[in-house]
Parts: sequence; C-alpha cells; structure tokens
Amino acid sequence: MSESLSYASEKSGLPPGSLVHVGEVHEYEQKITVIDYNKSSLNRRTIKTIEELLPYKTTDTITWVIIDGLKDVSIIDAIGQHFDIHGLVLEDILNTHQRPKFEEFDDYLYIVIKAISLAADKFNVEYEQVSLLLLNKFVFTFKEKPDALFEPLLTRLNNDKSHLRNLGTDYLAYVIMDSIVDEYFSLQDTFDELIETVEDELLTDPSAQTLNTIQKIKRELIFLRRSVSPMRELLASIQRCESPLIKDKTKRYFGDIYDHVIRVTEAMESYRDLISGMLDIYLSSVSNKMNETMKVLTVFASIFIPLTFIAGVYGMNFEYMPELKWRWGYPALWMIFIGVSVFLLRFFKKKDWL
Repeated sequence: MSESLSYASEKSGLPPGSLVHVGEVHEYEQKITVIDYNKSSLNRRTIKTIEELLPYKTTDTITWVIIDGLKDVSIIDAIGQHFDIHGLVLEDILNTHQRPKFEEFDDYLYIVIKAISLAADKFNVEYEQVSLLLLNKFVFTFKEKPDALFEPLLTRLNNDKSHLRNLGTDYLAYVIMDSIVDEYFSLQDTFDELIETVEDELLTDPSAQTLNTIQKIKRELIFLRRSVSPMRELLASIQRCESPLIKDKTKRYFGDIYDHVIRVTEAMESYRDLISGMLDIYLSSVSNKMNETMKVLTVFASIFIPLTFIAGVYGMNFEYMPELKWRWGYPALWMIFIGVSVFLLRFFKKKDWL
C-alpha cells in the first residue's frame, strides 16, 4: 500500500506494522544523503537505494543517513529489513502525527522530535516531524521534506577539528536534537515581539484584527505545548537510559537540551497566561468603548426627552389652547427649547457625563 493518508484514523482496520505514510505529501523528490566520516576523512554522497549502505556496515566510520521525504514506503521497509528495525517503529516513522518520544531497543534507539519554524512571509508556525534511529555506527534521520535544518551541522562536520568528528553516534544524535531545539528560541523571540505589539494595540486602539491575532497566538500556543512539553519526558528518559549506545559523558549534553526545553516550556506557559489576560483586556476595552458610545447616546436622548414632551403637548388638537393664539408663541417656544437644551448640556458637563 503506497498511497499517503491525511489522518491516522484512516488506518483503522489495518494490521499493526502496516507501512503507510500518514501526513502531508510534499511535492519534493525523495532524497537519501549519506555522510560517512571519522577523525581524518569525510565523504558525502547521494544514493538511490538502501542496499548501497550495506558496505558501510563493515567500516570503522560513522555513517549519518538523512532521508528527506517519507512518501516512498519501500525505502523505509528496506531499512527495516537490512538493519533489523521493528515493524512498529517503521510504522511510527511513517506516521507524522506522533508525539515526541523515546524508545529503547537492544541494538538501536528510536527518537521522535518536532522541528518548529516560522514561515518567512507571515506569522505561521510550521511543524515537521524528525525521527532518529541511533545504531552503533549509523544514525538515520527521517524528515518530511528537504530544508536547510541541518546545514549548520554539515558545516561543522567539514571541520576536522570539530568534536563532532571525534565522537560517536550518540554525540551526533545529541547535536541533531540540539540544533532542532535551538530553533525553539527563535520562535520564542518572535512570540515576545508579537505579544508586545498586541499589548500596545490593546492600550491604544484595539480592533477586530487584534482579536484575530490574539486567537491565532492562542491556537499556536496549544500546538506548541503539544509539541514541546513531551520533550521533557523524552530527554529525562534518555538520561535514565542504560543502553551502551549512549555514553555517560554524552548524557550530560542531553541534560543541556533538557534545560533548554524547560526554559521554552516555561515561556510557553507564561505566554498562555499573557494571552488569557490580553483577551480579557480586549473584551473590557470593547465593553468600555460600547459604554462610552451608549453614554453619549443616552445624554442626547435625555436632552430631547423634555423637548419631545413640549412638542407633544402643543401637538394636541384642542381648540382652546391660549398659547396657539399668541403672536410671539412660536419664538417663545424655540427659546424654551434652546434654554432647556443648554441647561441640560451644562448640567451633564458639570457631572462629567460628557
């Protein structure tokens, strides 16, 4: 079964371990990049099939395999066959709706993490699932689409004096995760600026667009919390891991990522409180503006109530109304109208109702 599904619920009825891509299909050609390195050498190439990786099993180098795109299920299936990866792990790799998690097996470790970035043209948070398979000499990285996420790492690998060239696959896995988590801080800075702008709008001239922005931030924070919060459990599990694939020295580096995730999580929680407060301020501002409008309308209505009363009295069709025969009755009535209006306006002004 090679077609892609949009939702995990569409797999209902399929047996466990069925390899079906679940998620957005990106219009990119699937690409497999191999970076093979040790202290003294580095080779980078693009391959077409997983069988081309088999010679690397017998070398003493570290091999990093980057798979961009998941729509070709046969590639994932081939990795499972040649590297003895459990079928349920392969199924999770293809399902891009996974929450961040860590699973420990005898010969490999499986890690799921969410890469988060901002669209270049507008405030739109983009999520990408990145799966890692950590083996003794191999690190497989599965991404949904080609991007520049790992370009800084590739630049570091070109330096033969870099720690990355001198340490094992566990350190490579740490660096990959660290580069993804570092992007969270860029997103945090964007949220800081956006929330500050919205706060200024709330204090000056809140509008319907302000409410839309608040609601959008609130919605994105829900998705962010769902993507970032499980990272604490994931990293804690890695630090407790007893697998020989992760050395004790490297666990200290994962502790640094854990601290970063704590900082981002706390920032997200504070943003949630700020957004809730901003929503209350917006509703209060709109209510106050409505009250001000109603107050002005009520004042003018109060001015015209006595005038309407006078006009109503003299609009009655009684024959014996002495004022109707007065020569100066009409000008006198206008003087009364003006006098009552001026008196009420001064009265309301004195009471600070205008």
